[in-house]
Amino acid sequence: MINRHEFEMLCTLLEHPGTKQRELATMLGLSLGLTNKTHKSLAKAKLVEDGEVTPRGMKELAPYKVKNAVIMAAGLSSRFAPVSYEKPKGLLTVRGDVMIERHIEQLLAAGIDDITVVVGYKKEQFFYLEEKYGVKIVVNREFASRNNNSTLMRVRERLGNTYICTSDIYYTRNVFKPYVWKAYYAGEYCEGPTDEWCMYPDKSGRITRVHVGGESAWYMTDQAYFDQAFADRFVEILEAEYDDPRTIGKLWEEIFADHIDELDMELRKLERGTVFEFDSLEALREFDPLFMENVDVDVFNNIAGVLGCTKSEIRDMYPLKQGLTNLSCHFATNDGEYVYRHPGVGTDQMIDRAAERQALALAKEIGIDNTFIYEDPEKGWKISKFIVGARELDPHDDVQLAEAMSVARTLHAQKETLDRHFDYMEESKKYESLLLAKGPIETPGYDELRAQAVRAKELADADGAPVCLTHNDFFNLNLLYDGEGALSLIDWEYAGMADYASDYGTFVVTCMLDDEEAERALAHYFGRTPTLEERRHNYVYVGLAGWCWYVWALQKESEGDYVGEWLYTYYRYAKKYLPLALSLYEQE
Repeated sequence: MINRHEFEMLCTLLEHPGTKQRELATMLGLSLGLTNKTHKSLAKAKLVEDGEVTPRGMKELAPYKVKNAVIMAAGLSSRFAPVSYEKPKGLLTVRGDVMIERHIEQLLAAGIDDITVVVGYKKEQFFYLEEKYGVKIVVNREFASRNNNSTLMRVRERLGNTYICTSDIYYTRNVFKPYVWKAYYAGEYCEGPTDEWCMYPDKSGRITRVHVGGESAWYMTDQAYFDQAFADRFVEILEAEYDDPRTIGKLWEEIFADHIDELDMELRKLERGTVFEFDSLEALREFDPLFMENVDVDVFNNIAGVLGCTKSEIRDMYPLKQGLTNLSCHFATNDGEYVYRHPGVGTDQMIDRAAERQALALAKEIGIDNTFIYEDPEKGWKISKFIVGARELDPHDDVQLAEAMSVARTLHAQKETLDRHFDYMEESKKYESLLLAKGPIETPGYDELRAQAVRAKELADADGAPVCLTHNDFFNLNLLYDGEGALSLIDWEYAGMADYASDYGTFVVTCMLDDEEAERALAHYFGRTPTLEERRHNYVYVGLAGWCWYVWALQKESEGDYVGEWLYTYYRYAKKYLPLALSLYEQE
């Protein structure tokens, strides 16, 4: 059984046969005496002869041979907005190389040709790698709902003497070797404070502690190696904990840190400047000053074309709080600050963009939304002014609740009309048809709730309530105060002519108002205590809003998009308010 010095000398001689012992000492960082002793040991065991590794030496190295590599490429890269709206981060070209291709080529150069790329977000954009490089593609269907532990779970049978890498890391030199001594995590040293994941090894190099944030420490660089022993134990732990809800959001590194006493992994120290991970577009531009001019995504061409600026002028890009339908990011030019909206997955099937454009122009004309600049009616991307110092309306503050209802009343009093009509039942039927195209809807209680929605809508229609201009996405995230306290209503995707109660119903559901708040909101809208007829009519629309967006949420999740707790929120309001409204109608 060889020791570590013997292993490293065998690997060096395999790569550089015939190297003299003085040169070996320099290359291995050993004293000349220890080098001579190690060389004699190898020669005596007939593992080395005339400066070359013998067949016996190759057999001794066999247990340390790297079998394969896994490249994790499933993530959303949300911090890399707006580029990641169009293209996964690992497919960006940096200093002339597509990052994941550079990664694959470095692995191949090290003799590792069994490479698995795990994809998720915009997975189809990676498929060409299979033909170009002979890699295996594995799809992680849980990429949006779990952290990267799901990627390793998906390929757990392949782990063992395996490089674990991420697609969006740029290595300035090839860090991969065909033989590796034991499991490791690669790190670079940071002088001073850092908010990176820091590793603390013992004297032997084994990692004994991992901590987020530290000072003058070795930090993780998103590249690791699992030897067979590490892989076997890690997979046991992963399988045992995978279904624990606490595991869903964990990085695999967190699972390692939780079981660090059971998992033997050492620190591999890399020279500063070997690995670059770009947490933002600004960091990437600093590394590659020509990136903005050369990047092959539409978003910067769109911005430059509308605002008349150069692509290199676009800066300060960062994601904003995402809605359930769209993705948005902040950016700035020399002329001001803006928001770029990118349509979410599947919205081309759900949103009438021509109608939205008409609504945006009208909202700007009547002074309710002064942020709109441009929308592409075919592709759905939009540019708006960014409200500096903006804050969202707090629906649980009664003064602000009253202001929201005042905006709704003002909107509903407008005489202008739109070509589009909005109807919660018709809208829900569109989403339902998309669901049915995939097969029967077998969600428990679905048919009963649907029947209540149909009946409640029939009763509300019989009231003959006013049809007027409505927003239909009327909730606090779309009601923004500027620095001077002026209130704007933004995002007009669902605007149209509808029953006036549509906006109240949406507001109650999406702001998650409790019973008392819902009553006060209705009183604020009318400026008085509502009648029984007004209450039951508006309650129908709370239930219909819940029902419509519940069906929408089911459809979104069927497409692989993660809606999260909203699915239950919509269901809960439909389940409560539809039978409540029906009971009030039955009092006649």
